[in-house]
Amino acid sequence: MTPTPVAPPYWLLAELTYQCPLHCAFCYNPLHYDGVKNELSTGEWVRVMREARALGAVQLGFSGGEPLVRDDLEELVAEARRLGFYSNLITSGVGLNEARIGALKNAGLDHIQLSFQDSTKELNDFLSSTRTFDLKLKVAKLIKQYDYPMVLNCVLHRYNLPHVDKIIEMALALGAEYLELANTQYYGWAMKNRAQLMPTLAQVREAERVVADYRARIGDACKLLFVVPDYFEDRPKACMSGWGAVFLGVAPDGVALPCHNARDLPGLNLPNVREMALGEIWRDSPAFNAYRGDDWMQEPCRSCDEKARDLGGCRCQAFMLAGDAAATDPVCSKSPNRDKIDQVIRFASQPGSASAQVIEQPIVFRTNANSRSLAGQDTVTLPL
Repeated sequence: MTPTPVAPPYWLLAELTYQCPLHCAFCYNPLHYDGVKNELSTGEWVRVMREARALGAVQLGFSGGEPLVRDDLEELVAEARRLGFYSNLITSGVGLNEARIGALKNAGLDHIQLSFQDSTKELNDFLSSTRTFDLKLKVAKLIKQYDYPMVLNCVLHRYNLPHVDKIIEMALALGAEYLELANTQYYGWAMKNRAQLMPTLAQVREAERVVADYRARIGDACKLLFVVPDYFEDRPKACMSGWGAVFLGVAPDGVALPCHNARDLPGLNLPNVREMALGEIWRDSPAFNAYRGDDWMQEPCRSCDEKARDLGGCRCQAFMLAGDAAATDPVCSKSPNRDKIDQVIRFASQPGSASAQVIEQPIVFRTNANSRSLAGQDTVTLPL
């Protein structure tokens, strides 16, 4: 692959804070997020947004943690509108009352994505370790009331895949135009809880069948996006559509990220927006150039005729499973480490494996206390 000039970023993800009222077992935030202090100020976020827009970014996501924790969210949304971004609030719904959604509407917010953990109160509240299901239903109605597109997101795993039909029915009842059924990708807290969350192959395939059946029946009434978990494919996805290709994330403390989990990769020396201009970070920083092109690739990727399509797969997954961020993504059937994936899948399918794992290794919920307690441990959870 011949190196090409670096295209501008398309998508800026502003992770305004790692603080969140939910404690989801599959959160992609870093395990040690409680050690991340000194969040960017309003003025610093405004500068980041202006520099990203000058670079050419057009989509802006406000995320976290829970972005509604920030009192300056409306001010940032107004600046995004002034700059010409299409802005998206990615939220649990906690903190979004009628006064606040009205203020966000007036500020120019374009889009709201609301997360549910399940279609039942019991499982939704268990998986987030909160009592938020009833609140989410109220927020969903507010979103419709204020004439936003109804976009729901539900992360899928062993616990809720068997009743994906009920999740779809809930989305239809709420009037959702879009439902993203995002099977768990194993990073952050999801990797820590992989043994408890990993579904069986049979569960994944049955859920695919159910989703296909609903698509055929409901047509455009609600667009169903079903993201198959990497582990159950034989070829990897092009991570973030390519490292440093379209996605530019900024963490609460100003660390610039080529992907959500890049701060867990060793040796990257990620730049900070407090120390470098965003344009310099995007074009010139060693971290953002580390996995562009194909000079970094090892075999079998280097000589593979599919490398231009999958770009070697996910660097974080390669590190977590193979111990080397430059290795072929172990999801790939050509990878010498594919057996690590197959071993996990086989274990998940063993009779009684889920209950045995829960006894031996309880779910670790995302809390400040748990984040601090993990501070002395590696962020990598090796395969069974």
